[in-house]
Amino acid sequence: MASQSKLKILNDPIYGFITVPSDRIFKIIEHPYFQRLRRISQMGLSYLVYPGAHHTRFHHALGCVHLMQKAVRVLRYKGVEISAKEEEALLIAILMHDIGHGPFSHAMEHTLVEGVDHESISLLFMQDLNGKFNQSLTLAIDIFKGSYNRKFMNQLISSQLDMDRLDYLKRDSFYTGAVEGNINSERLITMLNVVDDQLVIEEKGIYSVEKFLIGRRLMYWQVYLHKTSLVAEQLIIRVLKRAKELISEGKELHCSTALSFFLNNPVTLENFDAKTLEMFARLDDNDVISAMKEWMHCEDFVLKNLCEMIINRDLLKVKIKKKKPSAEKMEERSLALQKKYGISEHEASYFVFDGKIENQAYKREKDNIHILHKNGKISDVVKVSDQFNLKALTNTVTKYYMCYPKVKD
Repeated sequence: MASQSKLKILNDPIYGFITVPSDRIFKIIEHPYFQRLRRISQMGLSYLVYPGAHHTRFHHALGCVHLMQKAVRVLRYKGVEISAKEEEALLIAILMHDIGHGPFSHAMEHTLVEGVDHESISLLFMQDLNGKFNQSLTLAIDIFKGSYNRKFMNQLISSQLDMDRLDYLKRDSFYTGAVEGNINSERLITMLNVVDDQLVIEEKGIYSVEKFLIGRRLMYWQVYLHKTSLVAEQLIIRVLKRAKELISEGKELHCSTALSFFLNNPVTLENFDAKTLEMFARLDDNDVISAMKEWMHCEDFVLKNLCEMIINRDLLKVKIKKKKPSAEKMEERSLALQKKYGISEHEASYFVFDGKIENQAYKREKDNIHILHKNGKISDVVKVSDQFNLKALTNTVTKYYMCYPKVKD
């Protein structure tokens, strides 16, 4: 159905009113590819821990556009030349940076497609839309890929202090109620500048950067890597893995056409063609939820119980420790489950498993956050900060988890 495009103002609970700045951007937002993001949760199954965390990738993408508009205004005020064409390209690139996310975000990358990350799928969507919009997205694609000759523009899209992180930390903090992530994104943007084509933060913004990095670390441990969110994501991965396994054995499982396509066909980046992209565009959280509601009544012990655990929030028990659980302990749990339910070792592996999680708040080896001193000197944030804990944030902290069924009578 045709509609007349015009300037739109949207009300966002984080920033207030957000303006959609151009007719082209408005038409991209209206496109079914982008509207699909309304049906993709920003935080996967984190709402099982934080009941308010039902916000979507759609919310996040619009928030990023708002922050990018602010960043462009600030940089122009400080003498950085950004043309109207470059500005629109920056806004389109940040708008579409997450358009390639699948159901429950990162869980998809381990199951429905093989080794294809969401950034690669985002690029495929952008290239497809570029054809539909008379090649008007070419510059946005170049900036997104990092091939445009102005490096700082790609850093605004993807770096350790980009518009993506500035929005999702603040937004996820708001919807979860975890105040540790409530960073001052506007202050950070106000302190932005460009020197030698590199994005920098002016020295007086150092404390805002420190709070940003510490807030990011705390949000990962408290929210993103929360043990309940962790086990829920692992269960979703195993639900889809088991469904693919059963289908490969000739079993019939009822689900949507889009989900059935990915369960029946191995998908890699090499065979991700136009038909695959079309099917992916039809896939969202609802496909997986409705399938699990159906499968929780199937005959297969593994799939039935995995789906019941997620739908009814009766999850596996999780223990997180500094050391990897012993093989003996894992085998003991597995054997007990096999004996109790008369299942095989392979089937038990869906319920008894281990793994590791890592958290590194700041990576010094890539895309450093540079601080611009008043004398023009540029230094890495860790060298400038008098916050002793900041250096510790460059270390990768590894923890190990073990999941197994709760003991029931």
